[in-house]
Amino acid sequence: MPLPDWLDPLYDSQQQRALDAWAIQELGIAGIELMERAGTGLAELVMDVAPTGRVGVVCGKGNNGGDGFVCARFLREHGRDVEVLTLSEDLSGDALTMFQRLPGGSRPFTSDALSGLAAIVDAILGTGFRGQPRDPAASAIAAINQAPAHVIACDVPSGVDASTGQVVGDAAQATATATFHADKPGLWIAPGKGCAGEVRVVDIGIPRGGPADPTVGLIADRVADTIPRRGRESTKFAAGSVLVCGGSIGLTGAPSMAAEAAMRTGAGYVTACVPASLNLVFETRLLEVMTVPLSDSDGSLNTQGADTVLERAGRSDALVLGPGLGRQPEASELARVLAARAEIPLLLDADGLNAHAGALGSLAARGAGTVLTPHAGELARLLGTDSGAVGAQRLHSAREAASQAAAVVVLKGDDTIVAAPDGRCGVSRGGASALATAGTGDVLSGVIGALLAKRLDPFHAACAGVLVHARAGQRTAERIGPEGVIARDVIEELPGVLRAPGSRL
Repeated sequence: MPLPDWLDPLYDSQQQRALDAWAIQELGIAGIELMERAGTGLAELVMDVAPTGRVGVVCGKGNNGGDGFVCARFLREHGRDVEVLTLSEDLSGDALTMFQRLPGGSRPFTSDALSGLAAIVDAILGTGFRGQPRDPAASAIAAINQAPAHVIACDVPSGVDASTGQVVGDAAQATATATFHADKPGLWIAPGKGCAGEVRVVDIGIPRGGPADPTVGLIADRVADTIPRRGRESTKFAAGSVLVCGGSIGLTGAPSMAAEAAMRTGAGYVTACVPASLNLVFETRLLEVMTVPLSDSDGSLNTQGADTVLERAGRSDALVLGPGLGRQPEASELARVLAARAEIPLLLDADGLNAHAGALGSLAARGAGTVLTPHAGELARLLGTDSGAVGAQRLHSAREAASQAAAVVVLKGDDTIVAAPDGRCGVSRGGASALATAGTGDVLSGVIGALLAKRLDPFHAACAGVLVHARAGQRTAERIGPEGVIARDVIEELPGVLRAPGSRL
């Protein structure tokens, strides 16, 4: 399926190659012309990042190196002192042409040559790179990272897989990256995102369209404009009814925040199904939320409450299952029973996810839409691996889980990835460090639960929820500073994010 118009496409290496070939072979744009524009845009970024001082340009043997030669020529023509350092004499094609046009010459790379530089241009490995860098590239990358200079990457930091963000071995740690024609997934997905610094897209003259069919995109602000708003004829039920099920001793805050976030996101009616022995806590805290006491054992829910939840689900539009549930065996069994039998859209979070460790495929039998919101550790348990493996292959891991569960998977992080079973993925631009505090995941569950209740399809609801949640975190940080933010503060900012369609977030 094509990407919705509220995702800004991210082109992987194969898709970018197809676009380059289309521009050259079908449209008659010379490859050397594309390289001139790329290298010039790279040089302009260098001048912005480091307006003064000596510049080193480290060039590999491919087209990435060719871009570097253009960059060096431009900088020299504009009066900058530039040291061009080559890793290979085996040049060909457009890269050789650009080397021959370079005034002032070059010399072979040595780490000593990086001394005293204000900026280093990493033009070693390009978007076609995969795997682990080998020498001489690997040694050059290590030396660049040790140098006390700004690093500006050409198209993608060397050592980063442009298609996935994977990093095996060393990768250049860039202050900024000039990427050509369009953004690449690896610049926005960790760990590659952490290497890219500020990303600037350079227009190199490839028109819109072409043969590429991207499946990954950045979630744009305009997705918020697609969220249904209350109209004059709306009722509390028409605005969406959300059912939240969870809570246990010591974990009453999680379902409370999920319920409150659902209300603040515009749900018209929210009901919390909680342990009977803790009901007074919820009654006291949740003034606008109905509570339904369920059978519990020492403050932990058990399966005797399943029928009550399912009966309530028949009158609700979405179920948020798992916040604060705990890991007692009967509570986990309740989560599995409800996930299997509830016939409404389901958001599964926290211990609702842990209850399905080793049984991820069972969710594929559900008849209604499903959204899973794991962090790396929870996703690792679902996939039977470890969090390190998930962190190293975030895009692959999210897609694999989405395929196995036939569900939308929201892999949380600064680069939150929303993966659909059909392979489409939305990626958050991030930049909301204030969300790195306990309880904000429960807030996200409530936000997405409310959007599911408004009858958005699961992929749409999850992408919109991730955007709204991140913007609320940013607004909160602007108001009180990022270090003091707590989850309740983020909930209070949700209405401000959800303004009328067309308003600026």
